[in-house]
Amino acid sequence: MPRVNRTAVLSLLIVSSSVFLLFQLYYYRKYVSKPGPHILSRTGHLTANDVQWQTVKKFLALAQRFRLPLFLADTAALTLLSQDALRQRDRLVREPHCSFLCTGRPITSFALHANLWKYDPGLLLAAQQKGFDLLELRGEDPRLASLDTLSGEEIPLHFLFRLHGHVVQVVFLYERSGNYLWHGALRLKANMDRNFAPFKLLDYGRHPGAYDRPELVLTVLDGLDIRIPRNISRFLNEQQHAHFLECRYRDARNFLQLYPDDSSPEALDFRRKVKSLLHLAARTLARLDIPFWLSSGTCLGWFRQCSIISYSRDVDIGIFVVDFNPDMVAAFRDAGLSLKHKFGKVEDSLELSFLSDDVKLDVFFFYADGNVVWNGGTQAKSGKKFKYIFPRFSLCWAELLELKVRVPCETLDYVTANYGDTWSIPLRTWDWKTSPSNVQENGVWPPAEWAELIQVY
Repeated sequence: MPRVNRTAVLSLLIVSSSVFLLFQLYYYRKYVSKPGPHILSRTGHLTANDVQWQTVKKFLALAQRFRLPLFLADTAALTLLSQDALRQRDRLVREPHCSFLCTGRPITSFALHANLWKYDPGLLLAAQQKGFDLLELRGEDPRLASLDTLSGEEIPLHFLFRLHGHVVQVVFLYERSGNYLWHGALRLKANMDRNFAPFKLLDYGRHPGAYDRPELVLTVLDGLDIRIPRNISRFLNEQQHAHFLECRYRDARNFLQLYPDDSSPEALDFRRKVKSLLHLAARTLARLDIPFWLSSGTCLGWFRQCSIISYSRDVDIGIFVVDFNPDMVAAFRDAGLSLKHKFGKVEDSLELSFLSDDVKLDVFFFYADGNVVWNGGTQAKSGKKFKYIFPRFSLCWAELLELKVRVPCETLDYVTANYGDTWSIPLRTWDWKTSPSNVQENGVWPPAEWAELIQVY
């Protein structure tokens, strides 16, 4: 039997190992090292995550070609990007190379800054050539509506791109006069395919929304260049509370035809002062991170006539007492407002009133009590207490005097509680102790506490 040459065997093993290593390196560089998912399921088909990543990749290439000013607005993907999620990400079982965009949802959402892009119908044709199905949704442009003109012009509100069952939603954000961004509701017309997308799962479109203009940063997610909000947590919080109510221009115009507005120089001057005061109050409370809403007559003016009530002589806002900040008084003083009165205490019937340029800002604090909320009132000369009861409500965004402000979403219920079923009829004579429909007497402050609880300046 011939003797085995150990040197030859060793050389053969070295060559074989080198070839195998070179093959592994080639395979890794050609397939594995590419960004994005690449692993097939056991059946040899693309996984859902593969489909999502490939669809987003193809869509972003299309967006780059047509220079769409997009940023990622998908709540699931942004949540994964948030700091809390990043700390937990390693514990999650996720596909390799697709840690953020592969959310497992059948939809990925992007927002488009509409004022930075000129509508190009070539985009839609190019998308179809790339294999996308497209659904374009339009609606009336509210920016062209006013008390004098009701806009009938339609603008694009949402694009839905579908490929292999995955949908990319593009939400059009338009600049409004209050220096904020707005998107419209997604409403299907009668001839549209209601099975085109899982509409109930969409992050955007169930109602109009309003947002502050986000600061964006360019980053790389799962191998793709994508713009995202710099402050992700703030954007996600805004998205949860973005519901926007448009002014009821048609009803307001009908109202003003019956009851023409005061156009005297005094009334115009009052509107100018109210606008200045409301903007000042909004800036001051924003610095303290205190949310507020239009209340009482100011809310009625917005709801009934898309403006202020010129004979009301003040501005009314509401704040939940849980949001009270003891720095409020000093902050308003620093802003140039003087404290006119302070009634009650944080635990009961707190009310503040400030003065600016002979226009009063009344700040009413609201208390939750079961199925209702209420704010208090105090008569300075007698110490009598009053309570104004409202059904519980949530807060929506609206616009008044070129300012994005909150109003009760259930505005009709709120206004009716305060002014009764005849709220649509102007009433110039008003007694705050007896006229409101929801007022109740609420006892008397102990005389020994008047010095602390009834302060008039």
